[in-house]
Amino acid sequence: MNAPDTALGARTLKRLRTSRGWSLAGLARALDHIASALGVPLAASTAGVQRSVARWESATSPIRPSHHYQLLLAHVYARHGGTPHLGPGSDFAELLVALAHYGESEHQLDELRLLITRTVTVGNGGLLALLGPHSQATIAEALEDPAGIDASLPDDLNAAVDHVDRHVGALPFVRLQLLLSPVVETCHRLLTSDLPPPLLPAVRTVAARAFTLAGRIAFETHDDATSHALYTAATEATECLPTWHRAIAHMSHALVTLYSTPGTDAARLLVEAAIRDARTGDAPAVRGRAHALHSEIAARSGDRRVALTALSLAQHDINGGPEGGLSGLPFSPEHLRGFEGLCALYTGGAATAETLFATAAASLSHPRDRLQRTIITSDQALARIQCGDPVAGTALLHTCADEVTATGGRVPTLRLRNARHALRPWHGEHFVAELDDHLLTLR
Repeated sequence: MNAPDTALGARTLKRLRTSRGWSLAGLARALDHIASALGVPLAASTAGVQRSVARWESATSPIRPSHHYQLLLAHVYARHGGTPHLGPGSDFAELLVALAHYGESEHQLDELRLLITRTVTVGNGGLLALLGPHSQATIAEALEDPAGIDASLPDDLNAAVDHVDRHVGALPFVRLQLLLSPVVETCHRLLTSDLPPPLLPAVRTVAARAFTLAGRIAFETHDDATSHALYTAATEATECLPTWHRAIAHMSHALVTLYSTPGTDAARLLVEAAIRDARTGDAPAVRGRAHALHSEIAARSGDRRVALTALSLAQHDINGGPEGGLSGLPFSPEHLRGFEGLCALYTGGAATAETLFATAAASLSHPRDRLQRTIITSDQALARIQCGDPVAGTALLHTCADEVTATGGRVPTLRLRNARHALRPWHGEHFVAELDDHLLTLR
């Protein structure tokens, strides 16, 4: 990152410090206090820490805070007046921007954001942490007087949904549910209010996103009734929006229906509705994912012809348009490869499926892909077992069990148990007994 960007980072850090009314020594004392509270006291004296702060804020040659100091700064600026604030406009959000100007990597910033979210959102005091201080005030005003809603509020709510979505697979689903609940409740109440017509599309858009994500999270916490109710609300919120919004809600609903309802008919109907909705508009990733889900359901039902046709359509959509398009849906050829593996697995091509799953799992390296990677690895293990190599398949299942323990994902757990079921012919073998012992630790 070039010098002007670094200088901007330095000015931002200085502005954050002075907005708290702190001198250089005041921030040094705050950092020393938080370090002691975290059990990692600083070796440097207060004067030494003060000199470090001055170097970060230097107008001529600023230096980037070390990772240790970044963590302490994050803890300091994650709270204001004793209350967690992590959302847009918060000091914490500004700190991350400042560190980016210093040239800090996106990976490090994601790790810092995750660690702070895990730490400061524990308990009821963290429920509004993802909504910036401005948003928390304007929500109350909007609910009191919808006609005077702040035009920036939908963007702030969207940012909170993004934050929760980014931590799927990294934070316990119960915690994510609590973090998202204020956004869901706000959207419910705004949609029943007399909103200004120009703002209605933006509110409906964020409401559909919030309800869809909340429906997925409710499913993960085994609250299927709430999950289906939220998906219904998400579908209703898409009224008057481009139809691909409704397609996204239908697809997520179809996925949870596939695992919470006997048979595949209910999920198939939702996917077919998603395909119809995705055929219009510039949303190739939505169309591609809808066709991919259709191929999975057909393959599981034993309909090889329909599965391969749907898979071919998905490949055409993904290869023929920009990733995400207007929808921003993260669905790429790497994601599609997992569906290609499923089709091969359920239509008799276990060896081909194993190769496809291995490639797909290796390509999904983003933290957000952790759950999907575990699902694909479980399917890869099943393919190895079907290829006659149960020992190699079991080795993969041990890895999946560790991931399921960490994430608590419901779908990975079901796929893992499905693969274990395929080991029944070897139930007396030592390697199966070891796996069963491992599976007993799953929550």
